[in-house]
Amino acid sequence: MGKVIGVIPARLASSRLARKALRLIGGYPMIVWVYRRARQARSLDQLLVATDAEEVAACCQNFQIPFLMTSASHGSGTDRLVEVAGRETADIYVNVQGDEPMVGEKHIELLLEPFRQDSAAAVTTLKVAISAEEAGSPNNVKVVTDVNGHALYFSRWPVPYDRDGSGQTQRFKHLGFYAYRRAALEAFSRLRPSPLEMAERLEQLRFLENGIPITVAETRDNTIGVDTEEDLRKVEEFFRHADESLPKT
Repeated sequence: MGKVIGVIPARLASSRLARKALRLIGGYPMIVWVYRRARQARSLDQLLVATDAEEVAACCQNFQIPFLMTSASHGSGTDRLVEVAGRETADIYVNVQGDEPMVGEKHIELLLEPFRQDSAAAVTTLKVAISAEEAGSPNNVKVVTDVNGHALYFSRWPVPYDRDGSGQTQRFKHLGFYAYRRAALEAFSRLRPSPLEMAERLEQLRFLENGIPITVAETRDNTIGVDTEEDLRKVEEFFRHADESLPKT
């Protein structure tokens, strides 16, 4: 499989929850939770934070977290990974979102397994089964896959549509973790933002619209991506009830 680098894109200029990378969970900044939990994945040869904010960099220094300062002009986390790939050489890059403090070792290992089994795997991500009520929220991105586990489409709309109203249609939430071969990242950087990507505001659609397959692995371990104050409260409640503490350095 070659060298694997985990990258945690983190910025402070979030439109829905300002400064969320530094918001406290159990007394520690969220970015610290993400780093320490992701670092439990033994398949990662290297893990670092990629940020454009001096305050995030200062937090990383305080908690002895490796980081790279990157451009403030990036439109997405994938664009930020492209810059990291230009400075840090690896065969596979894992995008661990900076607002996913519930990330676990199992998530990262699931992302990497397709690369071990299929030399043609280019991009991987995760899905988890959700209820019809959860599928109704545009904040939960849905994914539809083919029989071989390749993504057909991602949408904020509750796809697939239950035409007959049977209530039996299973929908899957897309968890925003990715792994890419270096060539896939390089291809992404050369491609212009695509029409579906811009309509849905989902960068992964750029791969699909340009014929680059995305392999989707299923997990039973749902996570809460932190975009709102309510999300932050839910994550704090999860860790409190699960009696999980911040992993040690």
